[in-house]
Amino acid sequence: MKTVEGLTVRPETHGDYKDIVSLVLRSFKEGTDYSDGTDIIALIEEIRDSEYRIPSLSFVAELDGELVGHFLFSRFPLSRTPQGGHGGAEDTDLVMLAPVSVHADLLRRGIGSTMIRLGIEEVKKAGFRGIIVEGNYRFYNTVGFRTSSEYGIYPVSGYPMTEPRCQMCMETFPGSLNGIGGFVVYDMYRNA
Repeated sequence: MKTVEGLTVRPETHGDYKDIVSLVLRSFKEGTDYSDGTDIIALIEEIRDSEYRIPSLSFVAELDGELVGHFLFSRFPLSRTPQGGHGGAEDTDLVMLAPVSVHADLLRRGIGSTMIRLGIEEVKKAGFRGIIVEGNYRFYNTVGFRTSSEYGIYPVSGYPMTEPRCQMCMETFPGSLNGIGGFVVYDMYRNA
């Protein structure tokens, strides 16, 4: 697996917000066929304004002093039913990795996988039991994620309903997801 030499990851600061917006907009507009980035900025703001935010696990990546990536982990309680009904932020030892953005000029050069691996180490140090992510399973499998249904965690909407491998989880230590299980329902931020 490719590692980018000199890439550093640090918690974001308020002073990074303007650069994060520019980075996210370009990353999604130029790097995907499903978003112009405005919905991703809205998601970041929803998370920042919610009880699920973890400031120490919202990161930027820098290379040679330039901001080249942004990603964050937020608390994510599973729903007991497919219809929703979450507990509070304290009702979880899981985090959601979303969104993940890499500078549009530097896509597919190992920056995303390097920064995510460094972030995963910080999640482990913080004591969370597992990480949930929705995305391209071909990419996320390379950094250790597995299909979430293997852990009894199921999607109820979005792309994973047609391609279940796109809803993934990772244990932070062997057996850490034993006995957890439930449903990934994305209305949690609006209900917070």
